Order: sequence, then structure tokens, then C-alpha cells
Amino acid sequence: MHAKDFWTIVSAFVVATFALGQIVAGAQPDVQSPRSASPDAQKASLGPGDINVGASRVYIFVDKTGFGHQHAVAGRIREGNLRIAGRSAGRIVFDLRSFIADTPEARRYIGLKGEMDGKTQQDVTANMLAADVLDVSRFPTATFDVDSLQPIEARGGSGKVQYRVDGEFKLHGAKRPLRFVADGIQERGYLHLKGSFRLRQTEYRIRPFQKALGAVGVADVLTVYGDIWIKQ
Repeated sequence: MHAKDFWTIVSAFVVATFALGQIVAGAQPDVQSPRSASPDAQKASLGPGDINVGASRVYIFVDKTGFGHQHAVAGRIREGNLRIAGRSAGRIVFDLRSFIADTPEARRYIGLKGEMDGKTQQDVTANMLAADVLDVSRFPTATFDVDSLQPIEARGGSGKVQYRVDGEFKLHGAKRPLRFVADGIQERGYLHLKGSFRLRQTEYRIRPFQKALGAVGVADVLTVYGDIWIKQ
């Protein structure tokens, strides 16, 4: 074999190996998800009421039972549009496949100290997305149909207004009414809305994760935090 032919074969092998590596890597959970993008990055393509999905996030505090650990989950919004209205105010669609456990960003947002190692992140994320819990292969999204988004109180001098949010939350094939209060501020051409609510997994036909005969597990009640940028 000529030297030229040999190096041609080697080069082709390297290219093919790199391409395969990229495909495999793309199939793995991104346990170090990027932080929220700047709200300005997507601004030009949005219409009034559109949610900036690049900048918006949802975070979940998962408490423990027994000898388990507290966790913080970060997730993305697939699409959404909200407007201040007393009827048919909009919808938010959450991308459950994007949910990742214990990213540094999520733990800081929730207020949990320390960081989880990569292996633990992967294990917790896999358990969360699997058929026994969220079952994202069957239920890849959760949906919040917002009936009403109304200002109820201004925070004196701060520019913040409180909003009452009413609607119906659909998760794992189950629907429940949902109401909570969120803080909002006009910022950079957006209504920047932050709020939280608690949900009980069993009310949505989800069995909280357990192992070791229940000695290690997570609590039934979760606290969900939304950090939403709505184009004005």
C-alpha cells in the first residue's frame, strides 16, 4: 500500500469516528445545560405576549424522604403566550424531556448548598424521566392553560406588581385547577414574571420515586418555580 493511500484511509477513519461520537453525544442527557440566554437574544422574533423560551426557565425543589437527598431540577419551556386578561389569558407548554436534576444553576436558584457529581446527576435525571415517574416517552410535555392573569397589588416604589394566575395544569395525563400569585416587573421590553406553586405528585397519577424498600425516596409534594419573560 502506498503511503498516500494509507493516510487517506486513516483520515477517513478519523472523520467517521468523530461523526459517530457527535451522534452518540447528542443522544445523551445534557447534565450541564446552558444557563438562561439573555432576553435580548430572541427579542426581535417575538410578538406581544410571546414567551421568550430561551431566557425563561422552570425550577423544581424535590424534597427527600428517609435517607434520600434534596434535589433541584431545571427545565425549559417549549412554547407559550400570555397576556393580562380576565379570560383565556394564554398557555405555557413545558418541555419535560429537557428536565435535568441538580445543575449548579438549579441548585443556586432553589437555594441548595453544594453540587452533585456528574454520575449522581445522570442517575437522578434518568430516574425522574423514566416510565415509573414522569414517563416522558408517553408524556413529553406538561401544559398550563391560563384562564386569568390579573394584577392585584403593586409593591410600593419597587416597580413590581403582583399577579394572580388562575388556570388548569395538565401533567402525566391528569388535570388539576391551579392558582398562585406571582411577582412581575416591566424589564427590557418584557413582563418578567416570577412565581411558585406546590403540587402533589400522586394527584397527577405519579408515584414518588423510592428505592431500598422506601428507605430512600423523594417527597410527594414538589415546589415549582417559574421564571418567565413575556414580550410586551
